[in-house]
Amino acid sequence: MNARTPHRTTARLALAAGSALLLTSCGVVDAAEGGGEQSPAKGDDITVGLLLPDKDTTRFERFDHPLIKARVAELTHGKGKVRYANAGASAKQQSRQFGQMIDARVDVVLVDAVDAKAIAPDVRKAKEAGIPVIAYDRLAQGPIDAYISHDNELVGEVQGRAVVEALGDKAESSKIVMLNGSPADPNTARFKQGALGVLQNKVVIAKSYDVEEWLPKIAEADMAKAIAAIGVNDIAAVYSANDGMAGAAIDALKKAGATTIPPVTGQDADLPAVQRIVAGEQYMTVYKSFLEEANGAAEIAVAKVQGQDIMFDALTQDSVDSPTRNDIPSMLVPVVALTRHNIEETVIKDGVYTVKDICTAAYAARCAAIGLG
Repeated sequence: MNARTPHRTTARLALAAGSALLLTSCGVVDAAEGGGEQSPAKGDDITVGLLLPDKDTTRFERFDHPLIKARVAELTHGKGKVRYANAGASAKQQSRQFGQMIDARVDVVLVDAVDAKAIAPDVRKAKEAGIPVIAYDRLAQGPIDAYISHDNELVGEVQGRAVVEALGDKAESSKIVMLNGSPADPNTARFKQGALGVLQNKVVIAKSYDVEEWLPKIAEADMAKAIAAIGVNDIAAVYSANDGMAGAAIDALKKAGATTIPPVTGQDADLPAVQRIVAGEQYMTVYKSFLEEANGAAEIAVAKVQGQDIMFDALTQDSVDSPTRNDIPSMLVPVVALTRHNIEETVIKDGVYTVKDICTAAYAARCAAIGLG
């Protein structure tokens, strides 16, 4: 099990701010802040390489990339740049893109690995070239310098609790289907571990699948197999590790003739998932603040490149282990269970979506029924 010492994000950011004041008072600041007797490894004219894994997960293109780009620019007074590539769910393509980042001599690489193990040789090549590597959202193998994500075991726990709570007194005799993430994704084991810690001995896990590459089409096929084996009316709930697979599971249930959709979990707060929650088709999703994670990644990357060790340490107070390295400096961002009861207090309040985005004509009546709009 990975070691971790989570702290509240507010406390971490407060300490980071305090560290910034300490840096200023000691003269250890970046060149754009006036400089002091000590100078950082780099000034503001830096390039951050950003490698994201796929386009099927809508958050990467819509939120993560633009948020990181904006925060890097803000931290570097408009001089820093982000060199971006998306792997389209191909580990081979991501390896090629990583090599291009190294050849371009970027100052730091933020990588959300398609395949955590396969990316390790590229991480080593970057380190040999003197380029620090920060694992983003998924824990990559190899000599990474830092890791930022959410407490992924907690994500699974939140999903598992949602299933048990939804089933209530009938939980112990209820049959559920588990649609876990890709076995190549190190987060999958953590999600599953967290979920099983809640679900085992509380429900009957009738079928469980590890879905290759998180692909919805594979999830739908697995769900169809589960329906054939269990019976559409005997499936009391579906644990789905993310929203794309949740939508696929719901489609499979509808095609099998389900008149009532059982509770289905998710993760990522994709817009279609939030709309399914409004419509009563999906029970919940795990909302992970894209803003906190993306901003934190940009701050860690800039601090690492500019040699701001105190700031870097303040931002990475957590610690996790990978199969290839122990005690990786990390930032673990909190998560929230999003249901139809707290949409306004989560994704709308944070500016991820507007009411207009969610409450299109097809969902207007449902939105009105839950007081959204």
